[in-house]
Amino acid sequence: MTIPLWLTITAWSVTGIGLFCAAIILIDTYLGGHRQPMKSWEAIWPITAVYAGPLALFAYYKWGRPVTKHWQQRNGSPRELTLDETAARETIPGGAASFIGHLIAVPIVVVTGITIAGKGVWPMILLIAAVALPILIIFEYRALTLAGQIRSTGRRWWVATRLSTLAIIAFDTGMGATMLLVAFVLGYPPTTIAFWFVMWGGLLLGFATAFPMVRWLLGAGITAPAETST
Repeated sequence: MTIPLWLTITAWSVTGIGLFCAAIILIDTYLGGHRQPMKSWEAIWPITAVYAGPLALFAYYKWGRPVTKHWQQRNGSPRELTLDETAARETIPGGAASFIGHLIAVPIVVVTGITIAGKGVWPMILLIAAVALPILIIFEYRALTLAGQIRSTGRRWWVATRLSTLAIIAFDTGMGATMLLVAFVLGYPPTTIAFWFVMWGGLLLGFATAFPMVRWLLGAGITAPAETST
């Protein structure tokens, strides 16, 4: 399928803006001194900016910066987030994990040529989930450890695994739908920027489908937010 020139230009422009936003966050973190108390967020924020661009930058300045010691020394304690804000913030790591899954899974499928039922999209979806799930489990385990609400190590691993599995399933509902659209309708090859541009949209859609699940988990008290201790 021929990819329109306007789409290629748009895709490069949007990706360039995302990379620029990621650079702003990295500079603010390491040169501006706004180091995250939970260090994994120092990767999550710029990764999110690559595909979410200004939306991620806005979220970083609203929710990421205020939890840093450097910000609090100048401005005092940050305000308490609403349930919706907390749920939105806690949905972000799933997108970062899925992003990493894309970067690993898509090249593997392209290089090896593996297919399921004659289509490469199926192993892509499975590999993305296989990569993203353990990353998110480790993140959630660390968050539960810092929250200090579950003393048993085994119990923390079990809760982290359950929460991460539910979140990935919810996230992949949106992201996977986008991948199927690319594979069966649009037909953009994974080696093109148009493919990745659609994937950025898929990650945003995945956020939209995962948010209600995360909000329900937080509202039901099943998990504590991945907050702010070292």
